[in-house]
Amino acid sequence: MIGYTLRRLGYGVVVMCLVTVFVFVIMRLVPGDAVSLQLQDTGVSKEAADALRGEFGLDDPVWVQLWEWLAGAVQGDLGTSFYNKEPVVDLFLARVPVTVQLGLLAMLVGTALGLTVGIVAAVTRGSVTDSALRVFAVAFLSVPNFVIALLLLTAFALWFAWSPPLVYAQPTEDFTSWAQQMAIPVFALGTGGMAAVARLTRSSMLESLGSDYIRTVRAKGVRERTVVFKHSLRNSTIAVLTLLGLELATVLGGTVIIERMFGLPGTGQLIYQAVLDRDYPVVVACTIFYAALFVITIILIDLLYALVDPRIRTGKALS
Repeated sequence: MIGYTLRRLGYGVVVMCLVTVFVFVIMRLVPGDAVSLQLQDTGVSKEAADALRGEFGLDDPVWVQLWEWLAGAVQGDLGTSFYNKEPVVDLFLARVPVTVQLGLLAMLVGTALGLTVGIVAAVTRGSVTDSALRVFAVAFLSVPNFVIALLLLTAFALWFAWSPPLVYAQPTEDFTSWAQQMAIPVFALGTGGMAAVARLTRSSMLESLGSDYIRTVRAKGVRERTVVFKHSLRNSTIAVLTLLGLELATVLGGTVIIERMFGLPGTGQLIYQAVLDRDYPVVVACTIFYAALFVITIILIDLLYALVDPRIRTGKALS
């Protein structure tokens, strides 16, 4: 198990290095840089612009910039924002809580609703309810989360004359305002995960409910509620756990647009503005955060499977 864990960690480190190099290089291939954007239409001389590029280190070759950044990152220094003139670590840590709140709540809501829809659809297999829930799941799986957010905003504004607060409030300061502002973004982000969880839960439970051991349990006179929730659902959640790890990437990717739409001061809005401003240190730091969170989740899922099935870590798993 130790060797398997070390191999997975090694793969994770390689992925993180590749992501860092790719983002570092690709951002510098985008036309324009932070200096050009800051000094456009200001009439500043070319000498002054070159001096500012030298201050930012942009006049060095890309590989030199990458090496210097890696040397600082190893010591916990991710650089300084070209615009805010603040350490990237401070800017990033100030916004992480909002994104974490949004992502975790979206996954919680999506998982809870998805399990509910999947269980009901499986228990009522072949009925009108089952068909309606399946159409419901496919619809939410097909529509982008930002479109759902726009539709919800429009519906609440037209039907109830209500819109979420524009200024973000911490839950410890004004819980009501925070809940109102997070409600639509959380539901919109969670819909994709909800639909995927519902479909997988339904198929897994149908397979489980038709198995021999479930027929044996029913033959013993066990109540149907116990059969569904204690025996069938417990075995079906193993596949759902894998899906949740993959859904994390979808949720995090959606935060960039959703945070921008609702004015949430999270890492999604930070990276959006940083890309527009060519604020390279901020873009790299935020990208590494998203990549690291996804890689860590995948590693944890791999380790969980290895604990459940020893054949996986020895490479003898059956195909």
